[in-house]
Amino acid sequence: MIFKSPGRAGPDRRLWALPCLVLAALTLGAEPATAHNVTEGDAGYIQEIWGVHVIPFMYLGAKHMVTGYDHILFLLGVVFFLYRMKDVAIYVSLFALGHSITMLAGVWFGWGVNAYVIDAIIGLSVVYKALDNLGAYQRWFGFQPNTKAATLIFGLAHGTGLATKILDYDIAEDGLLWNLLAFNVGVEIGQILALAVILIVMGFWRKSPRFFLQSYTANVVIMSLGFMLMGYQITGYFVAA
Repeated sequence: MIFKSPGRAGPDRRLWALPCLVLAALTLGAEPATAHNVTEGDAGYIQEIWGVHVIPFMYLGAKHMVTGYDHILFLLGVVFFLYRMKDVAIYVSLFALGHSITMLAGVWFGWGVNAYVIDAIIGLSVVYKALDNLGAYQRWFGFQPNTKAATLIFGLAHGTGLATKILDYDIAEDGLLWNLLAFNVGVEIGQILALAVILIVMGFWRKSPRFFLQSYTANVVIMSLGFMLMGYQITGYFVAA
């Protein structure tokens, strides 16, 4: 989708800015470092249990997804201009595949990555997708990058971010594989729930005659939030060094 630069905002576009500002406020109000974090209570639970606990780990996985604003922003960008459920299923499956591979392998094999670096890359994924929706790559470079490949690659990054956080907590090796699989199933359940809400809202929004003008503003907001997430993590990296 290639946008033309919007003209002077009319009254309804100014009204549309309100939910965008609310989205920004909610995101900025959340603790930046917790984009892929495990809450203190959940971390304590993870550290104390032994053996297979399928249901609790499924719950933790679903909770992570529905409260992970970086995931939600990226998913929103991915499905923003997807109108057919077949296309939605393909892109979301690619993201889920990448996310699952690196989360499971990262924890199982102990692949650790600096949390600030990987979370900055995840912020970059939000920026990348918003720019893609704005048609920036066609204007700047004269070609369209492979959107499916990008979704898979950034899915790998999102999974690495979660694996890095989980590795900070010493999960017992007893039952580790089944617990990780249960956690991953929970993540996918949470993703389906979050995606369902996004698609319902988008379905109503797309019926508006002002959708394409409003979508320009929305993607600029998404891009800005991605830059802010990157900024928080890059700053944290140098402060912690």
